[in-house]
Amino acid sequence: MGTGYPNKTRWIPGPVASRVLRYGLALASVAAALGLARTFLHFHLPQTFIAFALSAIAITFWYGGTKPGILAAMLASVVRIYFFEPELNAMSRGVYYLVFLIFALLMIRATRARNELEQRVAERTAELTRANEDLKLEIAQRTRTEAELRDSAAHLAEAQKLTHTASFALNIASRKIVHWSQEHFRLFDFDPEGGVPPLEVVLQRIHPDDRKRVEKIYETATREKMGYEVEYRIILPNGTMKHIHMLAHPVFSASRDLVEYVGTLVDVTERKRADEERERLRQVQADLARISRVTTMGELTASLAHEIKQPIAAAVTDANTCLRWLTRDHPDVEEAREAASRMVKDTTRANDIISRIRLMFNKEASQRELLDINAVIQEMVGLVHNEANRSSISIRTQLAADMPSIMADRVQLQQVFMNLMLNGIEAMKDMNGGGELTIQSRHAEDGQLMVSVSDTGLGLPPQQADQIFNAFFTTKLHGTGMGLSISRSIIESHGGRLWAADNSPRGASFHLTLPTNPF
Repeated sequence: MGTGYPNKTRWIPGPVASRVLRYGLALASVAAALGLARTFLHFHLPQTFIAFALSAIAITFWYGGTKPGILAAMLASVVRIYFFEPELNAMSRGVYYLVFLIFALLMIRATRARNELEQRVAERTAELTRANEDLKLEIAQRTRTEAELRDSAAHLAEAQKLTHTASFALNIASRKIVHWSQEHFRLFDFDPEGGVPPLEVVLQRIHPDDRKRVEKIYETATREKMGYEVEYRIILPNGTMKHIHMLAHPVFSASRDLVEYVGTLVDVTERKRADEERERLRQVQADLARISRVTTMGELTASLAHEIKQPIAAAVTDANTCLRWLTRDHPDVEEAREAASRMVKDTTRANDIISRIRLMFNKEASQRELLDINAVIQEMVGLVHNEANRSSISIRTQLAADMPSIMADRVQLQQVFMNLMLNGIEAMKDMNGGGELTIQSRHAEDGQLMVSVSDTGLGLPPQQADQIFNAFFTTKLHGTGMGLSISRSIIESHGGRLWAADNSPRGASFHLTLPTNPF
């Protein structure tokens, strides 16, 4: 939209206009010199055209350039001769021409020197301008870097405070601490206002029982020019004890001389306490598992007594038979040998049963080995089959023949299978017509195997299916409520999973998975 005012555009001289102005300056300056000289003559003043002409030539050279300056010199010589002394002979005129020519040459040189000076000044000015801009950029970059460093230092200090991590640098030759972070002051309970404490003062904070060990590790690392890692305790002035984990890295000079150590110190007191608490809980869990095994074995006392009594009774019978064959008038050595062999088999079977029972009572730490899962299942079926027979319950196994070995603790898996089998037997005891306990093994997804223990009992308790794995929850009259909880913990510690489901058309099923890859 228009504004009602004429459009005003600034006029900038182009190359042609600039040339006209410069040559016009030559004409104007000589004309001005002529006018001034004639004015002086009109008032009978000394004739000074040469001075005016030289000034005109100088002005033209200075502001118009070399060619307009030469033109001004030529015009001045012509004006001098034809307007003021036309009667001069050729030689005199040549002198005037020579004077103006020499002055023109001098002005050419002066103008060239001026141009070169201006060029050097311009170049120097450009260099200074670029240097100034570069300096401004460097200052801005340094300002940003300093701000980033301050932010990084603040973030690092905050991170060290949150993680209880301190950093340090120790000069080897002077044994002087050259860097000591703020977290270091808090960690060792030193006042920051007092500055970095001497190394000897810091060492006094180390627990007396750990001090010599720490100093020996430091001396060995210094002698061998290597880094080191050590854990030790410190005692603060108020009696508080902290556990410190220290990691030091060597710094070498160009000649491979050990110059200093830089490193970190981490307060691992809470981690130590957590580890001790986990170990205590692990021990409690192991004790509970053992108590659960002992309780379960107590419930099997009658069946186990019968299980052991059978091979022992058979061994006694075989021993008597062997004696009869040997005490005959004509001893039958071959029959006696066969009786003795049966006696050895029976006593070995009794010994194996007792050994398995002893393992179940064992309190030793978990020991994992490559196991055949089907063999473990068969072992536990052999232990509980008498208990099942007393309640007219049949046990059926469906074990896949190509099951891979697994890395597991035999006793712990025996405890799990025994608990699940006895729970199934317990669920079917009061049913008319007995029941059936089915144990299956098969391949599962993701390189795992699955074992299922199913019964034909009353099924899972209504509204309580999710609670049966909770500690101390039980539906048995004299149960402890720990069997399924411990069983799940054992399976999960092996990297597997244990869960329950209703069994169609009746009863309940317990399924567990275990990884087949050793870990």
